[in-house]
Amino acid sequence: MILIITFILIVITIFTIKTKVINFKTIIMNKLYVILIAITMFSCNETPNQEYQNLQQSKVKLDANISMYSNVWDKVMNDRDINLINTDSFDSEVTVITATGPITGIDGFKAYYNNYLTGFSDAKFSMIDVYGQGDLITKHWRFQGTHDGDLFGIPASNNKVDLYGVTLVVMKDGKIFQEQDYFDNNVFMKQLGLME
Repeated sequence: MILIITFILIVITIFTIKTKVINFKTIIMNKLYVILIAITMFSCNETPNQEYQNLQQSKVKLDANISMYSNVWDKVMNDRDINLINTDSFDSEVTVITATGPITGIDGFKAYYNNYLTGFSDAKFSMIDVYGQGDLITKHWRFQGTHDGDLFGIPASNNKVDLYGVTLVVMKDGKIFQEQDYFDNNVFMKQLGLME
């Protein structure tokens, strides 16, 4: 930094001498410019503060959570790989909050979501948007398929379903810990032919 300021002073001095514009006002102005440049350079802190570093770490963690979450659910639903619901990506006490109460544990969680795979052999699951903050993720999704199998005890209707919803997700230590799905159940029941 000192070398840069010295260099600037030398350049200004040489320029002033070569142009033969040596007067008190010019010298003072040139030195003021150098001082302003020096203050500006010294005031720029090159190391980020702790708050910035914490925000940056949180963003990296959130991006990793969203990426893992999106990839796992894409494979579970669209590749129909229900066995990806395991302790690699899900907490052993993972919970899905349902209208009839919470279902806790890998086996119960897996059985709950497997209903959608057995009920819709052509299920297509799309994530419209996924975003979050900290350990919380929100997923806006679209579910499409033909109800051609058993769905929570409801026999196949062969009706087409096209449903939009949102899932609130809690992550814990980089794994899926809790989910709660929100969608219009009346629309779902009407599309299944169970309501008018």
